[in-house]
Formats: sequence, structure tokens, C-alpha cells
Amino acid sequence: MSLSSILPGDAIESAIKACQAPDSFCPKKFFQMCGLSKKSPQDIKKVFAILDNDGSGYIEEEELKFFLQRFCTGARVLTDKETRGFMTLADDDSDGRIGADEFQAMVSS
Repeated sequence: MSLSSILPGDAIESAIKACQAPDSFCPKKFFQMCGLSKKSPQDIKKVFAILDNDGSGYIEEEELKFFLQRFCTGARVLTDKETRGFMTLADDDSDGRIGADEFQAMVSS
């Protein structure tokens, strides 16, 4: 399954373009622009499963760096500052990784 089967391709493209500059990525804005924040909990869990590249049940920092590339192969890698900010925003239990429930809560808020 691909992200474009869940989210409109033009919305993904617009969201990627809006954060092309280093340190311009804002997770909540990105989720709104690509349409993820309006999706059902089931669709958000499907997106999480795609983003969880190693299938561990968590998105770790190394996977998070390549977050934008999961949406579009030509997208840039997140900077260390963006990656840490994203992790801090989503990692409610401070275990250094984002679980499905944490991701759901961040996207839906």
C-alpha cells in the first residue's frame, strides 16, 4: 500500500513543496496540508504502518529523518533540528520513539 492510495497526490505534492527549505517543516501543518488530519483513525493507522519502515511498531528517529521521502521519493531529508522537534512533539512517553497511539494523537490534535 502506498500513501497516495490514502491521501490525494496533489495534496501530498503541495505539502512537500511547502516545506522544501531546511528547517521549514512543521508536522501539524504538513498533516493538514496533505489531508491526513481529516482522515479516519483507520487511515491514520495505515499511514503509520507505511511510515514504520522496519515494521517494529514504532517510528524511531532514524526513520523519522526520512519522513518526507516516504511521501515523495524526491523529497528532502529532515534536518536534525526538525527530527528532534518532531520527536519531541509526538513522543508523549519520552521513550525515544513514536508509537501508533502517539502518532494518532498528534495527527488528530
